[in-house]
Amino acid sequence: MQAQTGSGKTIAFLAPLLHILATGRTGKTPGNPPRVLVLVPTRELAMQVHHRAVDLARHLPIALKIRAVFGGVSVNPQMMALRGGADLVIATPGRLLDLVRQNALSLGGLRHLVIDEADKMLELGFSEEMEEIKQLIPVNRQTLLFSATMNTTVQTVVQAFLKAPQSIQVEAGPDLAVVIEEKAYLLPLEQKGPFLRELLLREPWAQVLIFVASGRRADNVVRKLGNNGIRALSLHGDKSQSARTDALEQFRDGRLSVLVATDLISRGIDVSGLACVINYDLPRSPRDYVHRIGRTGRAGNTGLAISLVGPEEEAHLGLIEKKMGRRITREQVLAPRA
Repeated sequence: MQAQTGSGKTIAFLAPLLHILATGRTGKTPGNPPRVLVLVPTRELAMQVHHRAVDLARHLPIALKIRAVFGGVSVNPQMMALRGGADLVIATPGRLLDLVRQNALSLGGLRHLVIDEADKMLELGFSEEMEEIKQLIPVNRQTLLFSATMNTTVQTVVQAFLKAPQSIQVEAGPDLAVVIEEKAYLLPLEQKGPFLRELLLREPWAQVLIFVASGRRADNVVRKLGNNGIRALSLHGDKSQSARTDALEQFRDGRLSVLVATDLISRGIDVSGLACVINYDLPRSPRDYVHRIGRTGRAGNTGLAISLVGPEEEAHLGLIEKKMGRRITREQVLAPRA
């Protein structure tokens, strides 16, 4: 299935699979292999899908064992949890294979496989792991593959995992340009930091998600915001998993107003009612731009997406506009007088 960001695909696959598990569990004893596996590309997405699955499962007439396994944390607690059995496992490819090699998990009883964010999975270099997982799962199974794009690389996964697949393309909902107001502020590079702080202090946003190009940039932005009395946390791949989890949970719970992150969380992460997304640095591709700004304007709400664009980034902004087929409102920010 090809679906745009924010289209509700997570619930679309979780709800029927949980129903199948709840109505077909007769005779299953703890310790049996899981019947449903959901593969995701990042730890943050694994945690979010797990949270959503547990929340939905509360409404079922029986208790299901739902486990999330991902790297960056000790494997032992995950192994202990799996000893009690699992009906549904949400996993990143690397940690899944680690657990299989340690005989903590068997995929022999799998009946349903979900590959979520397939294009992102391949972009992060999991093609070899995917091939290894294919050799471990039963031939007779249902496979559901979800991807924001269906490029040539994704098609190779489709051919490897699916037989005579039915292709579904979810019709785009309201245009992002209608749901999300987009602005680009053109300014000198040295003015990005001061202008960002001005925006955060001036505007009445309850929460803001700021995207940057690197982990180092994220930490620098957080430090400078803190020096000016604005509390923020960073989230990127160089952080420990506990720090990443804590920052995301604080942001989701509303205890943190400003989160500065890399594209690690540009997909699949849902923060209810997020008012504004700011691109401190423009993303590398138009596709990443769409995923970033798609964190706001969700569930029928309107949103605001702001990009801070230096002189050398204007050509790239034009490329993003060309690929999206629409123009972003520009506003020139003048450097302060000496």
